[in-house]
Amino acid sequence: MSDKQPEGAGESGEFKQPSVPDDVWERFARDTERDIRSSAPKEPSARARMVTERLRQKDAKGAQPEGWRTGPAWREMDASASRRRRLWAILGVPVAIAVALVAVKPSLLPGDPFGTSSGTPSGGASAAALPAETAPPTAAPSSAAPGTPTLDRPFAGSPAERWADGAAAIVVPKATPVGTFTSAQVAAALKRAKTLLVGANLAPGTLRGERPESALAVLDPKQPRMLDDVNGWLRAPDKKHDPLMLFSRFDPAEVRPAGDVVKVRGRMTFKAGGHASVAIHMDYTFVYPLIQADQASKASKAPGTTETSGAPTEGSGGGSAEVARTIVRRVLDLEFLDPRKYQATPGKLSITRYDLDLGNTACEVYDGFLHPQFDSAAPTGAPPTGPTTDPYDRSRDIEHSGTETCGTVSRT
Repeated sequence: MSDKQPEGAGESGEFKQPSVPDDVWERFARDTERDIRSSAPKEPSARARMVTERLRQKDAKGAQPEGWRTGPAWREMDASASRRRRLWAILGVPVAIAVALVAVKPSLLPGDPFGTSSGTPSGGASAAALPAETAPPTAAPSSAAPGTPTLDRPFAGSPAERWADGAAAIVVPKATPVGTFTSAQVAAALKRAKTLLVGANLAPGTLRGERPESALAVLDPKQPRMLDDVNGWLRAPDKKHDPLMLFSRFDPAEVRPAGDVVKVRGRMTFKAGGHASVAIHMDYTFVYPLIQADQASKASKAPGTTETSGAPTEGSGGGSAEVARTIVRRVLDLEFLDPRKYQATPGKLSITRYDLDLGNTACEVYDGFLHPQFDSAAPTGAPPTGPTTDPYDRSRDIEHSGTETCGTVSRT
């Protein structure tokens, strides 16, 4: 296009173009040329031609291109689903078997998350052990789950199965100053009180009827007649001089311990005494599982037998031996006197009270031993004439008197 204006006619009658400024005309010419250039058809690029051809071929085959709306091809989805079905078919059988086993026996799961395990630690201690007793109970313990005591579980069917074992159950309270005694002196007195209780009721030698040396060593020889009386009881026991008042003893010719665990429950407290002393109060119940001596001898000869204090233990092959339990509750009051004010031996204890309650032992037998009764053996001793009591009832007060009668127990 020319950017020159056409010539017009002059005044002589010829055509004459209206006057247009040069800059306006030039802008009009540029815009017209640009519009013609942009509207002209263009040759497609090589990439555009390739895409167009690929789409044309897919359309000819009836296929759809994959996109965000269409998703993956259906054949590929079917193949993936088939692979997943085969994988679940392979894994499903063992998974189903495992679920069935756990449903039947939940204890197979590690850690027993449902709390259903019936296994017990050595000595038959229950996993759901009771916390330590810190105050006098207000009622007897509830009935335990039914069970027959065996060598593997000598406390089955007894509330004692949840009690602590042996000396560990005798918890010494934290010492504080009492009167003129320092915390250290009170702590030493409490420790000796525990030594007395362990030596009199848990030491293997004492249980076999031997002299309870560790317990006697704690008693004050300056306490009038106390040690002399105790030594007399041990030498020649009778109805009025019975060592059972302080010591738990069994005749090894008659019975043996069923294992090496004694269950214990109780508490120890202290306060200022009335004689410038530390007054120590102890109230504990001991549960002894036992088997007859002849059964112990047979069981100890079984293959794989091990012995503890002359008795077969768990895994000895003597699980069929009958197990009986004897329950002994003791209440002891002790005094730790100030030797600067009283005739007392430094570091020794004086006994001011000893009461006893027995469960499952022969009545009117005064040979210095406890005699548990077995269902398979003929009863010994005199027939019981006293009331029926629960030996596990620690809420009852017990007081010893020389005229009390021997009764029966509601459970052992």
